[in-house]
Formats: sequence, structure tokens, C-alpha cells
Amino acid sequence: MSLNFSKYSDNLIPTIIQSKTSGKVLMLGFSSAEAYEKSKETRNATFFSRSKNRLWTKGEESGNFLKIESIKYDCDEDTLLYICTPTGPTCHTGKDSCFFNNVDNKEKTDAELLWGVYETVLDRKNNAPEGSYVASLYKDGLDRIIQKVGEEAVETVIAAKNEDKDEFIGEFADLLFHMMVLLSEKEITLTEIVAKFKSRIK
Repeated sequence: MSLNFSKYSDNLIPTIIQSKTSGKVLMLGFSSAEAYEKSKETRNATFFSRSKNRLWTKGEESGNFLKIESIKYDCDEDTLLYICTPTGPTCHTGKDSCFFNNVDNKEKTDAELLWGVYETVLDRKNNAPEGSYVASLYKDGLDRIIQKVGEEAVETVIAAKNEDKDEFIGEFADLLFHMMVLLSEKEITLTEIVAKFKSRIK
């Protein structure tokens, strides 16, 4: 690989940060050759800051580092993609991504939606808001959660035998939701499930 830092007059190339877990684009920075080498060495996303006129490691002040899991580059060898695990909010506003302004009000991507549901489940577990159905499941304990998963699994199987597609989709969604509740109760993340799928891919 020979990255083309000289393509642009300032010898910086765009560097996209993507979340390993949700697939969401978190931010865009610019890398010099030195910043790129430091990123590879430390596995913390490091950029060249035009405003500071120096190398800048994301999280050096806030503690919200971007741990690099893998590095990719595009077909023209002039753009980097870092797949990262963030250790906190990426955006200085406190949001998980700098890309939260929506021009055309389009809905979230499928991956963002599913991950968002899981994050909501975690929030209900940790904060137990009044009147929350999910919080009540956690309060009742593991046996109750397992019972609900079993009920939803049976209802999904029954729906699969019928001809009503919408009914089956609804029951499957209910089952998936309650499986997320069970995963959270067992302190297992979606990332661990994805890792298991990866281990099975030949």
C-alpha cells in the first residue's frame, strides 16, 4: 500500500471514522503521513489539526478516545477509513456522532435502528424509568424474561405456519426484542453475537 498524501496541496487525506458496533459514521478528520503512522502505532485515531497546527489524538483532552480496530483505504489510495470502538461520545456536543443534522429527514439506517433498540433496552435496564415495560421485566428477574422469550418463540413458530406475513413479521420482531432484553440481562452485547457469526464464516 502507498497512500497518496501528495494528491492534496496540504498533504492531508480525509479520514473517516466508523463505529465497529453500530456501523455509524462518527466523524471526519484529516491525516498527515505522520498522523497515520502514529494512529497505526498507538491504535488511537490521530489526525492533523489545522486549527492547532499539530498532531491531535481524539480524546487527548476529553478522554473519549477512538480505539482503532481495523484500517481500510479506498481504491484511489487517498482516503482512509478507521473502524473504531469509541470510549465515549465522539462529537464535542456530547452526541455519539458528529453527523446528527438531517437535511432531508430520512429515517435511520437499518443497522442504526437495530442498534438503537438495543441501546434503549440498556437504558431501561440501567435507569428503570417509571412505567417502563422493559424495566418491569428486569425487576421481575431472569425467570420472567426467559418466560417471555419462550412465549414469543412459540407465537413466532405458530405464526410461521400461517399465511399471514405481517403476523409473522410482528411476532418475529417481538421475539427479537425480548431476546435483546435477555442478552442485556445476561450482560452479553450485540458485538459478541456478531463476533460469533464472524467466527463461523469460512
